[in-house]
Amino acid sequence: MPNPKIAIIISSTRATRFADKPTQWFHTIARQRTDLDFEIVDLRDFPLPFFDEVASNAWAPTQNPVGVRWQQKLAEFDGYVFITAEYNHGPTGVLKNALDYAYPEWNKKPAAFVGYGSVGAARAIEQLRQIAVELQMAPIRTGVHIQGADFFGAWQQGAALEDMAHLQPGVQAMLEELAWWTRALKTAREATAAGA
Repeated sequence: MPNPKIAIIISSTRATRFADKPTQWFHTIARQRTDLDFEIVDLRDFPLPFFDEVASNAWAPTQNPVGVRWQQKLAEFDGYVFITAEYNHGPTGVLKNALDYAYPEWNKKPAAFVGYGSVGAARAIEQLRQIAVELQMAPIRTGVHIQGADFFGAWQQGAALEDMAHLQPGVQAMLEELAWWTRALKTAREATAAGA
């Protein structure tokens, strides 16, 4: 039986984004697991316009071809890890827009968060948890927050996230929770589909 697939979604598209560093760092750790398969999904590869459909794709088919391609990509996965910044105490605009462009694709799947910034994107992640619940995702408890001196050291002073051993326990705890919820929800989704 193939492993469940997890998307690592890069949630910033800015030319000067920091997101690539935590994404590669997290992906290197995550792919050491043998029970989950991970793929990086970059929002730069899905240049979605501002949501202007007649309704959510829960109610009407999406007309925008990039939106359809985004939905098809999301449907490949059993769970999601969002690598996110924080803009003015909230998530990035492109991430909120991307979340709005799908609905059934997110349903009944776990969501985990790796945040970076002065407070490790903690406020953005709290908002994302609320959005995830509305999209019928299961946001897991443990998040990873690259904050304060760690963030500024990696962003401005060339420090390597790989050398920050104190971040490892949080990453491992998050991955354990993600694996449990991924298996549980995938089993439940498949049982529901088989009984339909």
